[in-house]
Amino acid sequence: MWLILVIVVICLTIICVILLPPSKGEIQPFLNEDDTVIDGSIAEKVFFKTNGTTLGMILEGKDVSKPVLLFLGGGPGIPEYFLEQEYPTNLADEFVVCYLEYRGTSLSYDSKLEKSTLSTNQYITDVVEVTRYLCSRFGQEKVYLMAHSFGTYIALNTITQHPELYEAYIAISQMCNQYKSEYLAYDYMLDYYKKTGNKKKVKALEQSDIKESEEVFQQYRTSMLRDNSMHELGIGTTRDMHSVIQNILIPSLKCKAYTPMERLNIYRGKLFAQKSEVAKDAWSFDAFTQIPEIQIPVYFLAGVYDYTCCYSLQKEYYEQLVAPSKGFYTFQESAHSPLFEEPKKGLYIIIEDVKQRETK
Repeated sequence: MWLILVIVVICLTIICVILLPPSKGEIQPFLNEDDTVIDGSIAEKVFFKTNGTTLGMILEGKDVSKPVLLFLGGGPGIPEYFLEQEYPTNLADEFVVCYLEYRGTSLSYDSKLEKSTLSTNQYITDVVEVTRYLCSRFGQEKVYLMAHSFGTYIALNTITQHPELYEAYIAISQMCNQYKSEYLAYDYMLDYYKKTGNKKKVKALEQSDIKESEEVFQQYRTSMLRDNSMHELGIGTTRDMHSVIQNILIPSLKCKAYTPMERLNIYRGKLFAQKSEVAKDAWSFDAFTQIPEIQIPVYFLAGVYDYTCCYSLQKEYYEQLVAPSKGFYTFQESAHSPLFEEPKKGLYIIIEDVKQRETK
């Protein structure tokens, strides 16, 4: 019995080390060919105290004299910096990039934090405070604001209230009206499975008819049925990502940019934030009626296969949005993460159009 116990303990330890490899959670510096750190580069974690909590963020850039770009990730919960590690965009070549991790999530997770503080107004206030910190630290009057998925809800509301802080807004998979988006995605998947004769999926979806009631809708939106079906059909996180467990969960737990505890806090924070006020607000957000106009240049990066935030709604919202200048860019090989799926095209647009204030 003792031998069996020892073997079990050893096996569990090995599994833990494989899934959560030891790490100090340090951000790797940018190096020259001779392995010396590039002069004027930055690669660090910052913990910023504000509004009753500590916000964690990661700063990266090959040249601190470059413009600053504040990146608001999706979720809320999964760090955008993790996606950068899996699908490099090379944004750090052109900017000092700040990956902010929202209060209550990931680097900013705090088990003592009251869930009531995870509100839309508080998230906006946090973003504004971080923006001012970045402007002060790097001697900038304004920063660029980039956001992905859920982050686009926070970003649009922030620039509406504080346009004076931002040079331009780059929206990756803009949230427009998530109820309509879910209806379109549901109809698409049900129709696809009917045409391909997948009776099991047809039955499961028909038993979760999201148009039937609000209760069914809320159960469906966080269900594995929705998540698995979208990724199976290539209309989820990326066009070629067919397993969230294999392509997000396991790689995020192995990401050495975070300590083992920080990696566990990614998922503690995700569960904490999932039913927060700000998450509910994002799902009921209607950009068409709530924000018909913004006062800074805006650029939409949209994957044609995106049904997480439906491509057609992004296009429709863009066409009616009033802005000083704007550009809409369709990524033909992408789903919900066009910048990460087609990084060369994304960086080209940012260099040639966004930074040059042109739209093509």
